[in-house]
Parts: sequence; C-alpha cells; structure tokens
Amino acid sequence: MHRRLLLAVVLVLAAAGSCPAWSAQKAFEILTPEQIDPSRLLPPPAPDGSERQKADLAEVERVYRGRSPERRAQAEWDDKHESVELFFSTLGPAFDLNKLPATARLLAIEDNDQGLVATAAKRYFLRKRPWAIDPSLVACDYAPNAPPLTSYPSGHATLSYSMGYVLAALMPEKAQAILARAQDYAYSRVVCGAHYPSDIEASHVLGTELAMMLMENPKFQQEFELARAELKAAGLTAR
Repeated sequence: MHRRLLLAVVLVLAAAGSCPAWSAQKAFEILTPEQIDPSRLLPPPAPDGSERQKADLAEVERVYRGRSPERRAQAEWDDKHESVELFFSTLGPAFDLNKLPATARLLAIEDNDQGLVATAAKRYFLRKRPWAIDPSLVACDYAPNAPPLTSYPSGHATLSYSMGYVLAALMPEKAQAILARAQDYAYSRVVCGAHYPSDIEASHVLGTELAMMLMENPKFQQEFELARAELKAAGLTAR
C-alpha cells in the first residue's frame, strides 16, 4: 500500500475514534483502502501561488462577494445539513426514511464509505482552504481553530454527488431533479467561501467514482435491490 495512503487511512480511523461526528464511521462497510487510493482517483490540486490557483481563488471571491441574501441563506442551510436531508425537498414528504428502513440502510452504508473516502483524500492532498489564503472570506462553517488543509476535495460535495448518483439509480423518474439538487448543493460550498471550484470538480469525480464502485459490489447490490423494492412498494418509483 502506498505510504501516504496508509497514513491517510490511519488518520481517518483516528479521527473516527476521537470526533463524535465520526462515531459511526470507523470502518468501510463495502470499499477497501486499496480501492480508494487518492493518488489514483484524483489529480493534484493547483499549487499555491500558481496561476491556476489564483484564478480559482478569484472565482471564489467573485461568487462570495456577489451572492444574493437568498443564495447565501441556502448555502448556510446546506452547510448545516451534510446528510441525506439535502434531498428531502427534492423527493417530497413521502420520502420518509423512518418508514423506509431498507432505503435508510442503503444510504447509511453509502454515507459511511463516502465520508471515509473524502476524508482520506483531504488528508492526502492537504490543500489550503480559500479562507486560509484570503482572510476576508468568512466561510459558512467558520470556526476559529478550523483545520486549514482540508479543501480538496469537498466533503459536502462528495456526499451530494455520490448519494445523488445512488438515489438517481433508485428513482430514475426523479434522476434529473436529484442530480440538479446535488450540483446546486455542491455549488453552495463556493458560495460559502469554503471551497474552490476545482475542489467541487474533484468531488464530482470522486463522488461518481466511489458510487460506481459501490454499485458494482455484490453486497451493495443486494442492499440496493431491497431498497428499490421498498420504494416501489411505497409508490416512490415505478421501476
């Protein structure tokens, strides 16, 4: 195993044991560390001070300073809801996971593994956040002692794209609305001043790649078919 990948995985598991937000995410359920080697899944981000990085930062500053009050409020809501909740308004009140245990289980597996993948990638690439370079950017998730080397990729965006892929496969009739919501949620990270556009692009790639890997796994496929049957019985999909 690549030494940097090994270190990233060790740090992920250490974080899982010390941070309440990771209390249920201590190990992969489907994927393996070898499958999610960040050095094979993503190109490196633009180096600090490079022309590409400067252009990336300029776009964050443009979006951040030009955002409307309504778009800022949406970005702040999105920031605080890093879970399947991001799709509730798209899927409607009938999509109640308290009444859809198989679907809830499938999405919990997906959420667990995508979170570990995104964190491993962040700790492999160690890119500075936009606000670590331009202090005038106050991110939606601002905290005085927030770790600055966590920009690439975005965890929120990796979640939206990976879970959106799975939900679109589960409910193809709503695929376009699901994928549009995933994209808009990811864009909120730029609106927040929390991530570069290239972070979001990387998250799109990573989220799609890991969702495809999950969908190819027999164990995940079993859970997927149970969820699809459940959603069909509930009248949420016709397929």
